[in-house]
Amino acid sequence: MPVIEVRNVKKYYGDVRGVENLSFQVEEGEIYGFLGPNGAGKTTTVKILVKILKDYSGDIKVFGKNLRQWGKDYYNKIGVSFEFPAVYSRLTALENLQFFASFYKKHFEPMNVLKMVGLDKEANQLVVAFSKGMKKKLDLARALLPDPEILFLDEPLEGLDPASARKIKDLLLEMRENGKTIFLTTHNMYVADELCDRVGFIVDGAVRLVDNPSELKVKMGKKLIKVEYTTNGEVSVKEFPLEKIGQNEEFLNILKNYEIRRINTEEPSLEEIFLKVTGRRLV
Repeated sequence: MPVIEVRNVKKYYGDVRGVENLSFQVEEGEIYGFLGPNGAGKTTTVKILVKILKDYSGDIKVFGKNLRQWGKDYYNKIGVSFEFPAVYSRLTALENLQFFASFYKKHFEPMNVLKMVGLDKEANQLVVAFSKGMKKKLDLARALLPDPEILFLDEPLEGLDPASARKIKDLLLEMRENGKTIFLTTHNMYVADELCDRVGFIVDGAVRLVDNPSELKVKMGKKLIKVEYTTNGEVSVKEFPLEKIGQNEEFLNILKNYEIRRINTEEPSLEEIFLKVTGRRLV
């Protein structure tokens, strides 16, 4: 069941296109990724969906209700984190969340949310001393406060170190398992590949293609198997057609008689698929 339905949405900033003929839908309980280069319309889309931008044309439904008809109660159902953190530098991390928590009818305990994103030890530190990555985690914690049904994330892992990024990825996957819907925008193909159930390729303000990352690789990849093996102390590589691979005598002979180092299918990256579909690079 779709929780977000977008049909023929158009938004211009004067003569500059934000989005145009934008149509897609997001299913309940999925991580949906907007994959596109900077300036493609990703942030504009999020700002429309969270009711920051209201002067657009087209139809949008969220939870089956026209977005324009939603009042303040809408913000008790969603959480939002933009690329650039919206937190108060002269407050501590805990004070920030306590302040934001006062806006909601119900919310998680602030300390518990700080622990969820890995900031509990820094709860009483002033945010002015935080690194970019720490501010990003605090902004995500702010978005998580109301226990949202939909989480809107704009470049959620930007500026995070690998360990922090892994923790946030695991958190988002856990939220999805608990039935939450996550809409994230990114130009990072690795983030989309690892996290998203479906990705929408957005270029020049419109969605060009929507599919599961793994399915895209199967559909657009070469139907080949590459075998890397050792022969006489040297590494050799052979490629074989995937069709009827179990009957390919040369392939079976290599498996039986040589030390196999690696076997893999030849599949494109999401970036390569994006380039093939849109003619544009992600960055």
